Amino acid sequence: MLFSRNDKTSLFIDGLNLYHASRALGFEIDFKGLRQFFVENTHFIRANYYASMIESDEHSPLRPLADWLVYNGYHLIIKKAREYTDHCGKKRIKGGVSVDLAVDLLQQSKRLDHVVIMSGDSDLRRAVSALQDKGIRVTLISTIKTPQPMISNDLRRQADQFIELNDIAHHFIRTG
Repeated sequence: MLFSRNDKTSLFIDGLNLYHASRALGFEIDFKGLRQFFVENTHFIRANYYASMIESDEHSPLRPLADWLVYNGYHLIIKKAREYTDHCGKKRIKGGVSVDLAVDLLQQSKRLDHVVIMSGDSDLRRAVSALQDKGIRVTLISTIKTPQPMISNDLRRQADQFIELNDIAHHFIRTG
């Protein structure tokens, strides 16, 4: 059994990480199906979705998804991304969400038995360890079945359970 119906469980999604992982595996996420999967298989508390967006980008493809998520039971955490020019003159965007996600993991942990993180960002390893020190079980969902694994080995080893995204995706693949 992957999950327990007795454990108070919350889902924490690094939106960009999940987007790239699902695309690399060749499918799109049905977020309604994803939330329903956790409602049916856990004592579900909440789902947090983390994304970064350039404030001036009114036509971002993320905006419709962000609106949909808010109206369909997700807690949306948007980090303002910043554009800058690097030392080579290339335009870059900075707006990682790992710190925001880690802070929320620790703040919300008082009410949880189990945390599910959909990310592979190695910056989360220390937060995962801190949760485990509090007696909270941590499951990571990402993929190692892509040419470039989407999860760091350190993070995967730290977790109590690693679930290959491709193995459970049939529950929430977007069709049509």
